Amino acid sequence: MSYTKFVAALVRANQGNVGKIRISAGRCRSTVASTKSQEEKDQQIDGCTVVEAVPVELISETKNVKNTQLSKIHIDFDNTEEAYKSKRNIELLRSLLVFKLCTIDVLVEKNKQLIDLSRKLLGQWMFEKMMKMTFYGQFVAGEDHNSIKPLIQKNEAFGVGAVLDYSVEEDLTQEEAEKKEMDSCVSEAEKESPDADHREKKYKAHRQFGDRRGGVTSARTYFYADENKCDSQMETFINCIRASGGASADGFSAIKMTALGRPQFLLQFSEVLVKWRQFFNVLAAQQGKSEMMVLEQKLELEELKESLTKMGVGAKDDIENWFTGEKLGLSGTIDLLDWNSLINDTTTISNLLMVPNLETGHLEPLLNKFTAEEERQMKRMLQRVDVLAKHAVENGVRLMVDAEQTYFQPAISRLTLEMQRIFNREKPIIFNTYQCYLKEAYDNVTVDVELSRREGWYFGAKLVRGAYMYQERDRAKEIGYEDPINPDYESTNRMYHKCLEYVLEEIEHSRKANIMVATHNEDTVKFTLEKMNEMGLSPTENKVYFGQLLGMCDQISFPLGQAGFPVYKYVPYGPVNEVIPYLSRRAQENRGFMKGSQRERSLLWTELKRRMLGGQIFYKPVY
Repeated sequence: MSYTKFVAALVRANQGNVGKIRISAGRCRSTVASTKSQEEKDQQIDGCTVVEAVPVELISETKNVKNTQLSKIHIDFDNTEEAYKSKRNIELLRSLLVFKLCTIDVLVEKNKQLIDLSRKLLGQWMFEKMMKMTFYGQFVAGEDHNSIKPLIQKNEAFGVGAVLDYSVEEDLTQEEAEKKEMDSCVSEAEKESPDADHREKKYKAHRQFGDRRGGVTSARTYFYADENKCDSQMETFINCIRASGGASADGFSAIKMTALGRPQFLLQFSEVLVKWRQFFNVLAAQQGKSEMMVLEQKLELEELKESLTKMGVGAKDDIENWFTGEKLGLSGTIDLLDWNSLINDTTTISNLLMVPNLETGHLEPLLNKFTAEEERQMKRMLQRVDVLAKHAVENGVRLMVDAEQTYFQPAISRLTLEMQRIFNREKPIIFNTYQCYLKEAYDNVTVDVELSRREGWYFGAKLVRGAYMYQERDRAKEIGYEDPINPDYESTNRMYHKCLEYVLEEIEHSRKANIMVATHNEDTVKFTLEKMNEMGLSPTENKVYFGQLLGMCDQISFPLGQAGFPVYKYVPYGPVNEVIPYLSRRAQENRGFMKGSQRERSLLWTELKRRMLGGQIFYKPVY
């Protein structure tokens, strides 16, 4: 039975029973992954010293893979000759210069003013030349899809693929960004009656956090202007997909949902998804199952029907139909995946936005009314997502959906999951992104893997630590809701390794899951290699990928690529002036990264000295 029909039945049942449902908000329990230390699982893996990769055979996708004997692969991340063999000496010197500049606080803090001053003093042509010799040349591949091809082809020759990312952003003032955000995240109904709707604070727009660029380092940020702008951004993504398909045989392309429509819908749909999950938690608590892990919470169907009947939600016969109309509850129990499957009808999108009010106990619309234009805007966002997925399939490109802020993310993840159910039937095309600094990361990964297992499609994930930590913490504290972020870096590391190991075990079991380990953390890469060796996972199966940003951590990317592992660089591109906001944040990110570790600069110096002493003053890569 569809969610919309379920809601309609609940509404009808409630018309004569106003006030009968009483759900205590205090009985709700957030579903949070345990972050207890698991010493055996989370120990650092010692570095390996063997420099050459031993050839391995492709494992067929069968359940008898344990019988296949694989030679273990070890990577030496200290071998500078292997790490930098694709780089000319001038490129090594540029890396050293840029990384050093990133450690100078005054340059990083005043980078925008310095950029503006340099443009005025040097003129546009000279300014662009300077940028291409330094920051732009280090972190950006080129101005358009034609100019980036030589770099992509060179990297591929050394075993490193590309995730294309058109990194152009509007250079807005803080005031302009705040105005755009408030205009696009507040509905007409909210503007007319700001306090009439029972919205949670987390899922409402707040002017002091309207500029979503604040406290964010590596992520692009889009602000809604109008539907034409969204269409233009969709076309940009389509061009990026085509460029990725034309540049390589197995590329990725990255997209952001906030570029494709009015974010009001993402806020509202996220709140709906979270409130229905909270409602499930309330029902689980009534059956004494609130302390169980999320997938172990199986509600006894007869008890559930009895509870809903007592609440006055509907007659017992009606409730019987709700849970059997689509073969739900045949096992005698209902779990979270069964519950989520009720939310599946997008014919009239505003019908999705019905929620149980945990304070009053009534089922009610999230907003009092929707305008026809708001309804159309919501549908257009879904249509744009569908268009991009179809272009990815046509061009043989895998689509990576970036993660965003937690108040948008439930909707983004659900829309991505719906794309996976359609397009990942034969191979992994759509990849969702999981941010492991979130307390609920493990629950999210395990629920989605289980759904893919039940429905038989290919699970695709990119695992990151996260890009919005400071902003998320400040917003939660200021507005007054629970901090969604793990308490410290070590907790995030444990969460990352826990999620990673779970997906690797799923790959070992079924060969239908796929994961990109997107990290600059060398210990996490070593942890992954060790687990792959233990499980007999061959790099040539193309189930486990690695990802780093262009211009960073070449000592990880290139040794992996040359040893046969699928490894990719996130490759930003775009005109010099229009990627300045991206470069500005990259400088800020590198400040912390470079101050925390001298390793990359030390390896660069080691390779330069080796070449100078070996007479390779005019070294040129051969490929």
